[in-house]
Amino acid sequence: MSQSTNPIFGARRDQAFPTLAEADIDRMRRFGEASFYAAGENIITAGDVAPGLIVVLSGKVDIIQGGGLGRRETIVTHGPGSFVGELAQLSARPSLVNAQAADPVEAFVIPSQRLRDLMVQEANLGERIMRALILRRVGLLESSTSGPIIIGPQDNSDVLRLQGFLARSGQPHRVLDSESDPCAKTLVERFDVDPHHLPIVLCPNGRLLLNPGEKDLARCIGLLRPIDADQLYDVAIVGAGPAGLAAAVYAASEGLSTIVLDCRAFGGQAGASSRIENYLGFPTGISGMALMARAYNQAQKFGVEMVIPDEVKLLSAATGNARYTLDVGDGETVRTRSVVIASGARYRRLDIPNLAQFEGTCVHYWASPIEGRLCAGQEVALVGAGNSAGQAAVYLASHARKVALLARGGSLEASMSRYLVERIKAQPNIEVLTGTEVEALEGDGGNLAAVRWRNRVSGEETTRPNRHLFLFIGADPNTDWLANCDVALDAKGFVRTGSDLGSAQMETSRSGVFAIGDVRSGSVKRVAAAVGEGAQVVAALHAYLALGNANAPLTPGRP
Repeated sequence: MSQSTNPIFGARRDQAFPTLAEADIDRMRRFGEASFYAAGENIITAGDVAPGLIVVLSGKVDIIQGGGLGRRETIVTHGPGSFVGELAQLSARPSLVNAQAADPVEAFVIPSQRLRDLMVQEANLGERIMRALILRRVGLLESSTSGPIIIGPQDNSDVLRLQGFLARSGQPHRVLDSESDPCAKTLVERFDVDPHHLPIVLCPNGRLLLNPGEKDLARCIGLLRPIDADQLYDVAIVGAGPAGLAAAVYAASEGLSTIVLDCRAFGGQAGASSRIENYLGFPTGISGMALMARAYNQAQKFGVEMVIPDEVKLLSAATGNARYTLDVGDGETVRTRSVVIASGARYRRLDIPNLAQFEGTCVHYWASPIEGRLCAGQEVALVGAGNSAGQAAVYLASHARKVALLARGGSLEASMSRYLVERIKAQPNIEVLTGTEVEALEGDGGNLAAVRWRNRVSGEETTRPNRHLFLFIGADPNTDWLANCDVALDAKGFVRTGSDLGSAQMETSRSGVFAIGDVRSGSVKRVAAAVGEGAQVVAALHAYLALGNANAPLTPGRP
């Protein structure tokens, strides 16, 4: 078996696979339990939950990826002083790779809970381990030979949906075109799958799913676990965008038992940004996905329970020690002493009759590498004039032959950061059309053939053969789920908080229920502002819980 040639494993191999000094191993022993494995024994099987982080004292362990299609590749062979594991072990999720004892192995195993304790109590050592776990996950993502396998036509809307979900969830996966890939054709024939039932997904545990929903796929790969109905949390956070993740990190790091729920994936709208260049501390810029993935991993480091994707349907008063309950999908319930609403905003859609038939294949609300590959060498249209639109236009210009940027206003300067305006002007393949709006979409069978737009001043109409349309036209508050929850909203649907309600800062009309980020009325719609509110709300949570309000009886007029 050959060693992996993945560039991440090569360029930063010493950091991804460090050899620990004897002093480091001695400090780690108190967190683990001794174990022994015979030569040839399967220590970890992809798709199963590993016992924890395995520190090798003697012998050798081969780490093997792939195997779902008969292809097996040894990533690395761990010897004495090495440790077996990646980010899955941080939260006791199913393994993405196989581990096999090449020789008799003496080791000790650090379970997930104790691994998190190690990272907190042994900061310097924990930093090295965390960096290694992250780099190993990045390597698996780039190798595309681990995790679930999606089989279907490459431009199928459900293939793109599942691929997008896994990518935004930071999950390694493969996509095989059922029309051209011989391995994909073999799988379809082996499982006797009707082409109309594509896509199919082969999970690492061997289960086959027929065109699953995101939640079904997440459960199959162990990303989504059942909620413990007996667990009482100090705080439940609804939304895993910048505000929600920041609140989770600060709350958990300060000792509050914390659960985060999101109906899609972590990162929110920020996670879809191709590059953020004005976020403090990143002078060279950082992609929204990279920033949010760091926050997500950081929250798990402090023991935050992630329930993603799972949709909160109702916030209700509770009895006993729990102040509130959250009803979520599949009849499950979260019991909590306080709630933070960080559900953000949802993308606005154009008011065009046939828009829905092109969504998922040709109409997009974010610009990730998936969309970049779809529109490579083509002409595309993008609607919007904010920073998200500017970032997307610049990113797409590096893939598409031409980008038509449509803005309803008279200029970009009024709504877009100056550095983005200047960058757009410098791109020879971006055409800025101000005072312009989309009139119609042409095509059939879910395939977009052309976009027609109109100049609002002259009335002139133009039709271009664009097969992909990107919409960055703002967002509305994601508060529909609060319709029957007695939480006061403003005229535009944002959550009201603070002094005008006679409440504490960021507290809503319900005691112990707080709102932060884009969903909060009057908030500044910026990533940095959302992160700041996420940190700030934890002080309010501490004050609320310290006063004993979490266990106080409900009073009339102040639920």
